[in-house]
Formats: sequence, structure tokens, C-alpha cells
Amino acid sequence: MKGIILAGGSGSRLHPMTSVISKQLLPVYDKPMIYYPLTTLMMAGVREMLVITTPHDLGLFRALLGDGSQWGVSIDYAEQAKPAGIAQSYLIAEEFVAGENSALILGDNLFYGQGLIQMLKSAAAFKSGAVVFGHRVANPQHYGVLQFDADRKPVDILEKPKVPPSNVAVTGLYFYDGRASSFAAELTPSARGELEITDLNRAYLARGELEVQEFGRGIAWLDTGTPESLIQAAQFVEILEQRQGFKIAVPEEVAWRLGYIDDSGLAGLAGAMGKCDYAAYLKRLLDSE
Repeated sequence: MKGIILAGGSGSRLHPMTSVISKQLLPVYDKPMIYYPLTTLMMAGVREMLVITTPHDLGLFRALLGDGSQWGVSIDYAEQAKPAGIAQSYLIAEEFVAGENSALILGDNLFYGQGLIQMLKSAAAFKSGAVVFGHRVANPQHYGVLQFDADRKPVDILEKPKVPPSNVAVTGLYFYDGRASSFAAELTPSARGELEITDLNRAYLARGELEVQEFGRGIAWLDTGTPESLIQAAQFVEILEQRQGFKIAVPEEVAWRLGYIDDSGLAGLAGAMGKCDYAAYLKRLLDSE
């Protein structure tokens, strides 16, 4: 399975913080924002990834992430010259995906909670169609919202409806079969001139091939597209890490636990970071286990 991280756009809601740098390179507490979607894909078993970003930021992402080999994965890069909707990712990534099943995650989304890894692996094991995740939100009018029938089966997805049919929003993590690029090529731009991910999901829904898995109360989904949500995400991560003594969204640790790198590889990555707390945490992992 291939993985796509969409890290483009102008991040205008975070200006002036993002006037000269991608929002996905901003920190969420103690690590770059992009580490969170990156490790989510890794936990789903994805080892081949494509980062889609702006021509201006591509070099910065490459400097941060490299080719992924230090974590036992492969990372390629592609430019999104002009943002034209989330579904545009599958036009940009068509050659990379090459007709295989794939997962697309938004670069400003953070997922965490009990049972998350099992749900990710289950979604990644699908054979055909599409899998999306639903999460209950307090303000569904700001999201793509699921409409269900009496048997709790999805019948429609409405983009930012004034009168939401439910409070279950579609999160920024999607699993598609090999037809995603061809379906995206058939989409018509919306009134705002974008290829909407909701329309791509509807293409699968219309064929009866969209599976919705709802996250329970034990799984958190955060986006970081506004100053308020960025602070909230950082505080969420800080509380978890400070209270429980472990870090989340650490690609070195995820790679090590998955067997992508061995003890010496983890030690080498820790040693290259100097005397920071992040490096000390990696060394503690080796000492404790």
C-alpha cells in the first residue's frame, strides 16, 4: 500500500506564522507537525510515502525527512503548484500510486487513542472500495458530514452543511483502492474551484463501495489549521507526554517497534541529535527495553 501526505496550501488561517513556511513544518509541542501524519501512516503499515507540498517548501521537507531510509521507509516528494482541493492529490500522485491501494492523510491532522493501531491496520487490509473514518464533533457545520439511514448506513456526505444531518464528520484520513486517481480525474471542480475530497468519497458511496468506521470516545482527532487548534493540539500532546512519560508520533520509536530499524539504528539516530530531551527519550527506550 502506498501513502500520501498532503502538506501543501498556504496556511492562510495561520498567517503570519505561515507567511514564509509551511504550517506542516510548525511545531506541535515538541516535534514538527508532519511527524504526526507520518507516524500514523507508518502504524498502518505503509512504508512507501509521497509528500505533496508547495515548490517553496519542498526543499525544507526534504531536509527534514530525507528519503525516509533512516526510519526504514521510503519517502518521495511532489509539488502542488497551486492548491486546488484535497482530491487533486490523486492527480498529482497518479504515477506514484500506480493503480495500487493507498492511504491519504492531511498533513495537519493528529490521531491518537486506544485501539487506533488496530483500526488503521484493519482499514489498510481492505481489498477494494474505500474506507473513511467518522468522528463526532461539536461543530459539524465546519466539516464534511455523514448522513445515515435508519440502519446507520451512510447515504450521503455533505460538505459544510448549514443544517448538518448528523454530528459525525469525515476525518482527514482516507483509504482508497487503485481507482482513486481515475475517479479524481472525472471530478468537476466545486464552486470554489477545487476538486473536493467529499466528491471523491461520494464516487465510492454511489457505487456502494464506501465503508465508514466511526472512532469511539477513546480516540482523539485534532486538526491544527488555526492558532487556537494549534495550541490545543500542543497542549494535548504535552499533557500526554508529561503525565505518562512517553512521547507520541516519534518516527524513530515507531520504526524501532515495527522492526524497521534495530537497536543500533535507534542508538545512532539518538546519538546524532546531541543532548536534547528527544534524544534522551530515544536512549531511555533502549535502556528500559
